[in-house]
Amino acid sequence: MTIPAERLRQITDRFAALEARMASGTLEGEEFSAASRNYAELEPVAQVAREVMAMRAEMEELVALGDTDPEMKSLAEEELTRLRRALPKAERQMALAMLPRDSADARPAMLEIRAGTGGDEAALFAADLFRMYEKFANEQGWRVETVSMNASDVGGFKEVVANIRGNNVFAKLKFESGVHRVQRVPVTESGGRIHTSAATVAVLPEADEVDVTIEDKDLKIDIYRASGAGGQHVNTTDSAVRLTHLPTGLVVIQQDERSQHKNRAKAMQVLRTRLYDLKRAEAHGAEAEARRAMVGSGDRSERIRTYNFPQGRVTDHRIGLTLHKLPEILEGNGLAELVDALTAEDEAKRLASLNA
Repeated sequence: MTIPAERLRQITDRFAALEARMASGTLEGEEFSAASRNYAELEPVAQVAREVMAMRAEMEELVALGDTDPEMKSLAEEELTRLRRALPKAERQMALAMLPRDSADARPAMLEIRAGTGGDEAALFAADLFRMYEKFANEQGWRVETVSMNASDVGGFKEVVANIRGNNVFAKLKFESGVHRVQRVPVTESGGRIHTSAATVAVLPEADEVDVTIEDKDLKIDIYRASGAGGQHVNTTDSAVRLTHLPTGLVVIQQDERSQHKNRAKAMQVLRTRLYDLKRAEAHGAEAEARRAMVGSGDRSERIRTYNFPQGRVTDHRIGLTLHKLPEILEGNGLAELVDALTAEDEAKRLASLNA
């Protein structure tokens, strides 16, 4: 798309003014922090704007040179050909840089994985998915902290919740929300039959206390004794915490820590993040509701991605992309190709909406 020259000048002028304010030494406290955030957001946009303006100006000079100097016309045409090829790419980068950003993109994320249809096999698959995201997070230099987990009898997870912290975590993982389906022969299957199971993945931007205010009067807090698998007590004190948010009916249970105080803090963190997600859904309307609805019920028919072990392939049904590299994807290092493809598809749709 062609961006008007006046719009490019507005961006570069605004950045130059902000740069001058930052260099003046007159900003302090919150004013300086706000200016720093604006500077970080605007700098890459202004940089591309300057590149586009410089390329357009050079093209105009080369056209004028070819018209006035016959001896230079051939060289000017060669350079013009190069610039005509490069300019659309730079203008597309500019358009992408100008797209409205999700304010949550730079945030840490809360990852929730739950076993769906398929019993023990679904729980094992949920554990496979959790390990995949752990390894992908390590590749990105992120930090993963488990908030809670409910292990199954066969070594999988009925449910696991974790915080992932680092740069642009939510931006890269937000398209992972939905039902993930696996097709493989379980280790317990003697007849070699392929079974289909599912697990749900939800990726929520992590909330701060300033994002969501939770009044004491809106909370019902239950304290009880934590218990492990098979009824074995995790400890001998009443340390498990169940929070019920009365206005929404949201319930969070936390019992992984031996300390009641730590369990309550983690439960509040989970509750705050889920309330923030509801708040975002209301603010964003139908589009955000559609994203949330992708998580579904865990039924095998509601899937965004299929992991087929016999064929060694992974198919993302939203963009029709199939990759025959299932082991690499489950090891985390191959997941980036899917993440990048989903991000590119989202950018293409948003660019198309601007041109519509």
